[in-house]
Amino acid sequence: MKRSVSPSMVAGRVVAPPSKSAMQRAVACAAMADGVSTITNPSLCADAIAAYRVAEALGASVTRYDDRVVVRGGLSAAPGIVVASCGESGLCLRMFSAIAALLPVDVELRAEGSLASRSVAMVADALEALGVRCSTSGGLPPVRLRGPLRPGRVRVDGSASSQFVTGLVMALAMAGGESTVSVERLASGGYVELTFEVMRAFGAEAERDGTEIRIAGTPYRAAEYEVEGDWSGAAFMLVAGAVAGRGDLEVVGLRHGSSQPDRAIVTALEAAGAELERVPGGYRVGGGALLGFDFDATDCPDLFPPLVALASRCRGTSRLTGAARLRGKESDRAAALSEEFGRLGLEVAASGDELTVVGLGDGRLGAGTVSSRGDHRIAMAAAVAALAGSGPVAIDAAECVSKSWPGFYGALDSIRA
Repeated sequence: MKRSVSPSMVAGRVVAPPSKSAMQRAVACAAMADGVSTITNPSLCADAIAAYRVAEALGASVTRYDDRVVVRGGLSAAPGIVVASCGESGLCLRMFSAIAALLPVDVELRAEGSLASRSVAMVADALEALGVRCSTSGGLPPVRLRGPLRPGRVRVDGSASSQFVTGLVMALAMAGGESTVSVERLASGGYVELTFEVMRAFGAEAERDGTEIRIAGTPYRAAEYEVEGDWSGAAFMLVAGAVAGRGDLEVVGLRHGSSQPDRAIVTALEAAGAELERVPGGYRVGGGALLGFDFDATDCPDLFPPLVALASRCRGTSRLTGAARLRGKESDRAAALSEEFGRLGLEVAASGDELTVVGLGDGRLGAGTVSSRGDHRIAMAAAVAALAGSGPVAIDAAECVSKSWPGFYGALDSIRA
C-alpha cells in the first residue's frame, strides 16, 4: 500500500497508542500465572498479536475484546514439537525463548520477514548454562529448545539488546529457586526496569544491583493490569507538533514517570528549542525557533527516525550518537534514514556511531516517493517530516505501521489542519 502525506499544520489532541512493550510483557506474565488475568488498554498491533499466538502455543488461553484481553494462564504443552511464529517481533522471539524453556518439551520459535535475519545469538549460551538444550541457525532464527530451565547464576551479554534479558529474568521467576543474572554492557536498561514493574504487577520479584539482577523465584499470580501509553509512538506525534504546529497540539495518554527509554524524546525536543508544556498525561507542543542539537540515543535507538524528522526542520547540524545499534533493527535504519530522506533533499550521513543531519531551517523538505523498507518507524518518520515539506511525500509499503500502531495514519489525519 502506498500512502501520500501532504504539507499541513497540525493542531488538536491525540492519544498515544498502548505500549506494545508493556503489552507483550503483561501477556507473558499472565501466561505464566495460574488463574485468569485481565489486561486493559490493550495493544492490538501485529507485535502484540504475535505474543498472543506464542502464549497460546505454550498452553495459555487468550481472548481478545476491543477494550481488554483476558488470559487464562498456566504453561503446558502436549508431547511432540511445539511450533509457533513470532511474526516480526524481536521482543516476542527473544523473550519467549526463555519462557518456552520452562517446558520439558521440544519448542521451535520461528520468525517472519526482516526478523528472520536478525540475531538471536545471545540466546543459546545462557539457556544452555541453565540446563536447556538450545540451538539456532548460525545465530539466526528459528530458535529450537527443550527445557526445563533450572534456577542458578548466569552471565549474559546485553550490548545488542535487552530483550533476551527481559525474557530470562521473567522465566527464572518460575524456575523453582533464586537466580542471579549478571549482565554485561546492558543496552536500553529502562526496558529492564519496565520488565520489573510488570513482573511486580503479577506478583513476581526481581531487582537490579549494578550489573546483577536477582530474581526471587516467587511465582506469578493472576492480576488486572492496565497498559500504559507508548512513548515510542508518541514521539512521532510530539515531533509533528514541533515541525508543523503552532503550539496547540496535545499528545496525551502517557505516564510522565514511565521507565520507557523513549520518554527521552522530551529531552531532545527541549534541546532543539521546541515549545513544550507539560499537561496531565502528556505534553502540549509547538515549533519555536528550532536549532540543530546533539543527542545521545544509545539507550533509545528507536528514537532515531523521529529525531531525523525533527532535525530536518532545524537550522544547523544535529548530531545523534548511538547509531551503531541501528543496523540490527527492522531495516538497517542508518542506511534507510540516509537514503530515503536523501531522496527528499535532506543530508543525513552515518559514520561509525554517529548520524549527522544538516537541517533545512527555513527551507522545505522536497516532495517525492520514499520506501518504508518494511520498517514501521521509517514510514512514520517520513510521514511526520512530510508535514513540513514543500509537497506530497508518497510512502511505499506504508501499511507496515501496523507492527506497532495500526491507527497511526488515522491519528495523523485527525490532527492535520
